[in-house]
Amino acid sequence: MEQSIFNSRYSWLLLLVLILISFSGSVDAYKNYTVGDSLGWFDKLEKPKINYDKWVADKKFSLGDFLIFNTDNNHSVIQTYNFTTYKSCDYDNALDNDTVQWSSADSSSTSTFPVSMAVPLRKVGTTYFFSSDYDGEQCQNGQHFKINVMYGQGLPRSLRDPSDDDSLAPISPISGDEESAPDTLVPSSFDHPRDVSTDDSPEPSNSISLSIFSQCLGIQLNWIFVVFALAFGIC
Repeated sequence: MEQSIFNSRYSWLLLLVLILISFSGSVDAYKNYTVGDSLGWFDKLEKPKINYDKWVADKKFSLGDFLIFNTDNNHSVIQTYNFTTYKSCDYDNALDNDTVQWSSADSSSTSTFPVSMAVPLRKVGTTYFFSSDYDGEQCQNGQHFKINVMYGQGLPRSLRDPSDDDSLAPISPISGDEESAPDTLVPSSFDHPRDVSTDDSPEPSNSISLSIFSQCLGIQLNWIFVVFALAFGIC
């Protein structure tokens, strides 16, 4: 009889522990997305297979994620929250507070060289990207896309501005509907990993968010101790 009670308690204990452990997998880490994957950030005149609508289709973007644009100095990276600007493919006449030029083309250069630009997602809602060079020709030939950014875990501290909240747009590093390059090349000055914790500084690439994991694990261990105590009559 006593053995039967023990087995019953042990079965419930295992069930509860498994349920608690399953909660730790519910936290999504921040992600880096390589725009266009191996094709990179170019127009259809240069890379006919480019299809950014298809690239976006199976992805979920959240605050704190990064887009990595692998391109060259002949293509620009423009981010805007203004549909009119996006539709016109025109950066020169965009409003400063809703459009950002992350990387500009160098028309004076006699040769091309690789450019890798990391763009953080810092505003919930629809965000547009395009290249405006050659009077919008690159944009008109497929070098553009839009995404919907969800709140997710919110912005990590490393991306927060004291004067901003999570809904504000990013600050331009240079001032200022619808519709290839090597694999992700992160520049040496770029120090944002694939997975980081919500509120702490970045941790090594391809790692699980340790602070979140440890917090979840700590909570789980507390519950496990309580369950053990109840199951074996310690308290």
